[in-house]
Amino acid sequence: MDGLQQRIDKAVRDQSQPTVTVLSSLLAVEDELAYIPKEAVEMVAQFTDSTVNDVWAVASFYPNFRFEPPCQHTVEICWGTTCHLVGAMPLIEAALAAAGIESEGDTADGRMTLRLNTCLGACSQAPVISIDHQLHGRLSPNTIREKVAALLSPPVSEPGR
Repeated sequence: MDGLQQRIDKAVRDQSQPTVTVLSSLLAVEDELAYIPKEAVEMVAQFTDSTVNDVWAVASFYPNFRFEPPCQHTVEICWGTTCHLVGAMPLIEAALAAAGIESEGDTADGRMTLRLNTCLGACSQAPVISIDHQLHGRLSPNTIREKVAALLSPPVSEPGR
């Protein structure tokens, strides 16, 4: 078993819930790898005594599952009710423009994934974004432009390297 398969196997087998389902297994794999490779679909099917088609049916039903490795950084913008009411749309527009993309997805250079999220669970700090799973609240369009630009700028090399 290669390293990827070992990580998938561990994620599926280490679930703490008393009832293991196709969905819980897919979530465990995505928590471990940040995406669901085709090998995981096959292992989840085997582990849950399901067919590969049944697992694909569950996985493809949920739009938040990824089937390709994620980019280096992930930015999620909440556009749930509270965030929407206090300015999520200008944040989304600013982030898209700064990333140079037209809709949620990956930047061409593979450095950032931009996703819209219906709730990040921090309404008191609305509008809220998550950058690599770290919440940032009460942002302005200028602030999000700066944060996205920082993620997309090339790393600064140290002198002599």
